[in-house]
Amino acid sequence: MIRTQISLSEQEYEAAKREAEALGISLAELLRRSLRSMLPADASKPWMRYAGMVETGDPRSSERIDEVVYGDKR
Repeated sequence: MIRTQISLSEQEYEAAKREAEALGISLAELLRRSLRSMLPADASKPWMRYAGMVETGDPRSSERIDEVVYGDKR
């Protein structure tokens, strides 16, 4: 991982900290997720669009990952 530094207004920082806390994640993870949502997906890895973001509520979703990512293949 590469470390970087950014500048935020006080309002941006406080809002981001509140959102991260509400989600139960670090500020750094919130910023990484936000950045990922803005970057184009790697076409060779379509599942990467969902890395770290898929929440189905289904405790067995990891057993059905293809269906979760690509949809029902019936």
